[in-house]
Amino acid sequence: MSGAAWVARDPAARWHPTPSLQASIGVHGLAVLGALAAPAAWPWLLGAIAANHVVLSVAGLLPRSTLLGPNLTRLPTSTAERSTRRDVALTIDDGPDPEVTPRVLDLLDADGIKATFFCIGRRAKQRPDLCRLIVARGHGVENHGYSHSAAFSLFGPQAMRRDIQRAQDTLADITGVAPRYFRPKPGLRNPMLDPVLHDLGLHLAAWTHRGFDTREGNADVVLNRLTRRLGPGDILLLHDGNAALTADGSPVILAVLPRLIAHLSTHRLMPVLLPDSHPVAQ
Repeated sequence: MSGAAWVARDPAARWHPTPSLQASIGVHGLAVLGALAAPAAWPWLLGAIAANHVVLSVAGLLPRSTLLGPNLTRLPTSTAERSTRRDVALTIDDGPDPEVTPRVLDLLDADGIKATFFCIGRRAKQRPDLCRLIVARGHGVENHGYSHSAAFSLFGPQAMRRDIQRAQDTLADITGVAPRYFRPKPGLRNPMLDPVLHDLGLHLAAWTHRGFDTREGNADVVLNRLTRRLGPGDILLLHDGNAALTADGSPVILAVLPRLIAHLSTHRLMPVLLPDSHPVAQ
């Protein structure tokens, strides 16, 4: 969404569905009218509704999709700026972890690297000191939900709101800074998420490169996934919580991070925090 306008979401403003959601609403309305006008056509109309739901479901399974609402999939830096700044964003999910997060922070600080941590609300409540440490060292803390439920994409709007709001309140109370972005586990959602995020003043954030480091303990494989065709504007995803283990039993992020930082330096890529404002589709 590098061509989008970048402004903060205003919860007081009216929420506007995306064109795809507007089309979905239209399909349902036309199906109802069609069934009333031609009852014999109801099997075809039901099929149209079913096909529409399949499209929406697939969109929710694609973490980088913008069909269900605005989604930060790349840094909003112009082409001219990228040629000189070459910004990328390093995002780290599923913490804070009492064993891994402090060591990740030390590795980042050793090279002056800034990262954005998507923290789970219940874990933050258990270790508020780690969330404060993340912010004190100049990194960002964003919202990864309170429960980190695998069923999040099946939640209704009220359940979504409760989970996200609880994490939002928890993280804001701990750090003194309200998160601006939300990332569901593992990027999966349904059409009811965007109006909830709008009301909470949050924006969805995805990624361009992920190492699948919660399942892959081979540091070479994870690093290759993260660096393949990596360039300015990309958003990388790693995990300090739930990290897979290497052959020697170490969380794989600790083996990958120094090599990833070296790669970024060699290719003149500068890790930055996620932007202060949010993309709004035009």
